[in-house]
Amino acid sequence: MKKALVLYSGGLDSRLVVRMLQEQDFQITALYFALPFGCGCCNTSCNFNFTQKENVKMEILDVNKEPLLSEYLEILKHPKFGTGSGINPCKDCKIFMFKKAKEYADKNNIKVIATGEVLGQRPMSQVPSAMKIIDEALGFEILRPLSAKILPETSFEKKDLVDRKRLLGIRGRGRKEQMALAEKYKIKYPSPGGGCFLCEKEPMLRLKHLLENNLITEETLPLTMIGRHFFINKTWFVVARNAEESKLILKFPNHIKDNKGKPAIYISNETGKEKALELQDAYSTGDNINQRNKFSKFKL
Repeated sequence: MKKALVLYSGGLDSRLVVRMLQEQDFQITALYFALPFGCGCCNTSCNFNFTQKENVKMEILDVNKEPLLSEYLEILKHPKFGTGSGINPCKDCKIFMFKKAKEYADKNNIKVIATGEVLGQRPMSQVPSAMKIIDEALGFEILRPLSAKILPETSFEKKDLVDRKRLLGIRGRGRKEQMALAEKYKIKYPSPGGGCFLCEKEPMLRLKHLLENNLITEETLPLTMIGRHFFINKTWFVVARNAEESKLILKFPNHIKDNKGKPAIYISNETGKEKALELQDAYSTGDNINQRNKFSKFKL
């Protein structure tokens, strides 16, 4: 049986590609990347339910853990192809995932690597100029079934491994064609939502600072997307904003416990305990604007 590896986010487009290639008698493996700062369209449980129903093997590459995390953080520090409005290195991120997919495909004797990308859907990575940069950096072919008819013909199609006539020529950010196809296939799919934390402008300087100071590790990664952040005397402080964030911070050995309207605080260095107590008072329940102003220059 023919085999294909589909880079699978769990969203509508990648689900359609799974079904389209199944119709061409491919045995599908869905490769899901759990990325540190989000980007998939769905959770692992929902993705597993879909692949199980479709009789598809799902593999997960967890980039939140070593050794993949360090490799990914290096890409964030030194993106070869630039970033978007945040610190999102979209082209470099795609190249990273495609190369990992190729490694998996080669190990498992899978010839075709496919994605749910649609030409013109995402400005940083799915316009012709970006796709050309990505494909040239890869040095191997990616099949994009949803837009294949308006893209150069791949060797998979030339050799009749894939029937080009049964592929599509979708372009742009609209989803009407995909939604109609999902109805035809009776595919359920999650509403588009979430997104990549790296695209947001607000945490950009914070993340840059944490990366430059090598403060993001497998252990501290969950802290990067919560709380208020401060850097004082070479110590990183994360101040909880609510009970859920306090609960997360309390899992770390270096913390100041929450108490009677005072937030839990993570400290990267035990010598910062005294300053953490000041922060705790400043950000406790009540009108503490003057105390908080003292820390504004240290905020990340």
